[in-house]
Amino acid sequence: MASAFSYNSFGFLLILVAFSSLINISSAGRQIAPKTSIEFIRTSCSSTTYPKLCYESLLTQASMIQTSPQLIAHAALNVTLSTAKSTSALMVKLAKSQGLKPTEVGAMQDCVEELEDTIDELRKSISEMGQLKGSNFGLMINDIQTWVSAALTDENTCADGFGGKNMNGSVKTAVRSKIVTIAHLTSNALALVNSYASFHG
Repeated sequence: MASAFSYNSFGFLLILVAFSSLINISSAGRQIAPKTSIEFIRTSCSSTTYPKLCYESLLTQASMIQTSPQLIAHAALNVTLSTAKSTSALMVKLAKSQGLKPTEVGAMQDCVEELEDTIDELRKSISEMGQLKGSNFGLMINDIQTWVSAALTDENTCADGFGGKNMNGSVKTAVRSKIVTIAHLTSNALALVNSYASFHG
């Protein structure tokens, strides 16, 4: 089911994340902790690819996050999972809509499968994040980074399925908008996981 990774704005997302991580993570993880959780969220989100979305999506979690690099990464994964689940449910509903072309229905169904993989990978990441231990930290954080990166790839594959000329414009726009949001949240979550890994290291 994996399609070729296209060189469009979605295709470059992983590259952007990689460069963003290399440039920002090492310094962001070692900044002096802000006095409040809101300042901490703003500072932490400044090292992500989409800082405004990061800040807005995590602001309601401030009391839980406090000033913990682990808890903010955990919260970002949870927010991403919740969004992926609601979007997947919407895709299932849209796939049953009247008037869609067979190609559109097929793309919807493929996208739902990709989102199911995304949801599974995010769930595993969240579970692992809650069980991180000293002696196994390196191996476990590597697993999390791999799963979140895989989730981002699945989201891009989903979005690529709506790039054809035979797609209804409104359908394509609605779906891609939802998937872009999930991809951006996933990118931010990965950056925060990387930041926590750097901080812990």
